[in-house]
Amino acid sequence: MKALSIVVERLAWVSVLIGGIGLLISMILGVADVIGSYFNHPVAGAYEFTESTMVLVVFGGLTYAQIKRKHIRVELLYTHVRPRLQSTMDIIAGLAAITFILLLLWQGINEAQYSLEIDEATSGLIRFPLYPARFALVFGASLFCLQLILDLVEDIQRLAQNRGGREEDLMPVDADNL
Repeated sequence: MKALSIVVERLAWVSVLIGGIGLLISMILGVADVIGSYFNHPVAGAYEFTESTMVLVVFGGLTYAQIKRKHIRVELLYTHVRPRLQSTMDIIAGLAAITFILLLLWQGINEAQYSLEIDEATSGLIRFPLYPARFALVFGASLFCLQLILDLVEDIQRLAQNRGGREEDLMPVDADNL
């Protein structure tokens, strides 16, 4: 299990890196397009490239954010309930997330296959194929789902051991109020 976690973390880091590089290139193309438009020479394909690259940026970072447990969550009740209930809440949230991502993944695979079959591309001055972005979505969603499953196993283990949320997620206890 630990070896799988290491592989997933490395793949997530590579995905974030590729997404970051794509974002940087998109930013440069966007600036060049704006400046070029000012002089009546916009950059052809800047919009289409940026559109496809956003899939890398979003789905490249999902898994890494999950590994660090940095997704937004509401903790109005979470920090004020007992450890078993915290673990139960984590398990329910994990199952809901896995269900949603599996549905997204199912449709993403269908769309990626269809896009490849018909050689789908953008309609613009430069035709960008759309299937690489669709397969990037499938890869990112698959990696994210795998990390969610690993976290679910960890949450179930914490429930069995009567422990609450991860120590780094819990608020520090004030020694004066004990």
